[in-house]
Amino acid sequence: MKKNKTKVIGLFSGCGGLDLGFKQAGYEVIWANDILKDACDTYKLNIGDHIVNEDITKIDLNTIPSADIIIGGPPCQGFSGIGKRDPNDDRSSLVYSYLDVVNKVQPKIFLFENVTGIKSSKAVDGSKVIDNLKKAFEDIGYHINIYTLNAADYGVPQRRKRVFIIGNKMGIDISAPSQTHFENEEGKNKWITSFEAISDLDSPTENGETKYKHQPNNPYQALMRRNAKNTTLHIIPYSSPTDKEIISHVKPGGNYMDIPDSVSTKRIMYFKSTGGRTTTYGRLDPEKPNYTINTHFNRPNIGCNIHYEEDRMITIREGLRFQSFPDDFQLVSKTQRNYYVQVGNAVPPLLSKAWAEHLLSYIVDTPPIIKSVKITKSSNKILQKPELVKD
Repeated sequence: MKKNKTKVIGLFSGCGGLDLGFKQAGYEVIWANDILKDACDTYKLNIGDHIVNEDITKIDLNTIPSADIIIGGPPCQGFSGIGKRDPNDDRSSLVYSYLDVVNKVQPKIFLFENVTGIKSSKAVDGSKVIDNLKKAFEDIGYHINIYTLNAADYGVPQRRKRVFIIGNKMGIDISAPSQTHFENEEGKNKWITSFEAISDLDSPTENGETKYKHQPNNPYQALMRRNAKNTTLHIIPYSSPTDKEIISHVKPGGNYMDIPDSVSTKRIMYFKSTGGRTTTYGRLDPEKPNYTINTHFNRPNIGCNIHYEEDRMITIREGLRFQSFPDDFQLVSKTQRNYYVQVGNAVPPLLSKAWAEHLLSYIVDTPPIIKSVKITKSSNKILQKPELVKD
């Protein structure tokens, strides 16, 4: 796609899901940052070497270039009040680093992404984090709109809900991208199902390299395979003998309630007696999108991670497919754990691309009208050891 010359900065970029979507839409991502080295190495391999592997709180803001848009979102633990910084410092949260960069660069638009738990998180004084955050951005000259979007509504085979705070200096309301896929609306694009997402992938192998099972049989598979000739990272997931026995009893679309008491662990029996999450020991329903891909999708007890047909967990490549990363996207990691962390923490590129394409008209057609307002430390009250936000 032809570049539109709109310059973007990515913060807390991870392996680059949000940045990749903007790149796919033709934007020029000129600077990015993340603290995880493996994620930065992945980013460099797939997107560009403009990412800086450093703690954002230690970066000289004067070294960050000017840009039209800033994208990204602090990790959810940034709202917990837990971290290396002095708990008595009211700027201890990483959200302030995001705010500081926006205030320094003064982009025309910023896009802030986070978990839905941010809407209910409260500071110790009882105020809502989301309200405090909105006011903090308004104090530095931005008009704010807040949306909760489901990735499945934008062609991602995953029911992943996230909050987006969109700020602009034009003093206007910016709408959310128009929905492109629907659960049950006649004559419109349907949600992409789990079967449609991964059914062309053959059984996994020890080294993760396989040929495709057959030609793409739907547009989503064709899109994922556009620049790939075979499959990588399709590695056989390890499961203990106990877990293998347990997951064999779960039916497609089912969960821990399908597991007989005779093979249930104490944890499973506890869930049965008290009610666990719907996705606990969940097996994919081939006729529906997956639930949220988390950072533990190699485990059966956290999320819906069991293959809809085979008695195994989904692979790293299948996780990438559910996140809408194309098959030529490769991961760099020195540990098995960080593969899952990178995939689970990412913003689905197709959802990001929907935002990027939607925002282009605002960038091109609307001049800024709000004057810059430099923030001071005393003017902010975003977080004061708020409750932990959970995914």
